Amino acid sequence: MKTRSTTLFAAVSAALIFVGSAHAQVTVSDPWVRGTVAQQKASGMFAKITSTAGGKLVAASSPVAGVVEIHEMAMEGTVMRMRELAGGLPLPAGQAVELKPGGYHVMLMDLKQQLKAGETVPVTLVVEGADGKRQTVEVQAPVRPLGAAGGMQGGHMGGHKH
Repeated sequence: MKTRSTTLFAAVSAALIFVGSAHAQVTVSDPWVRGTVAQQKASGMFAKITSTAGGKLVAASSPVAGVVEIHEMAMEGTVMRMRELAGGLPLPAGQAVELKPGGYHVMLMDLKQQLKAGETVPVTLVVEGADGKRQTVEVQAPVRPLGAAGGMQGGHMGGHKH
């Protein structure tokens, strides 16, 4: 025979499982930030982002940077250009979108400190679902050495214009 408390416990447990799954719609794997030299004012965060329901990455922030934008690097003729994705980065349902040097990335600008290999940088990502609801995802991105995986040359990112 079930008691009221057993029934209530089962209902609350089911609700908590549902809430947990709603917040698990966006996953971020393999995040990292490129290290910087002492006076460098910009770097990038890279990762793989998967949204089970689809949506778009619309904003980001970090306490280590005065300005954080979602960027794309692409060839325009023979020149590699970088630009902000004003409308956000589409995240097709169930497909991993890779943020990587030379492609999509989260640009950390007006850095407040040098980013040293071995440190961790907190980054908050804002994802807007197809239903218009926004979800924040907190990321702890380890800092890799300055020379890690292409994209930056001589301490700056080429072709960057504002």
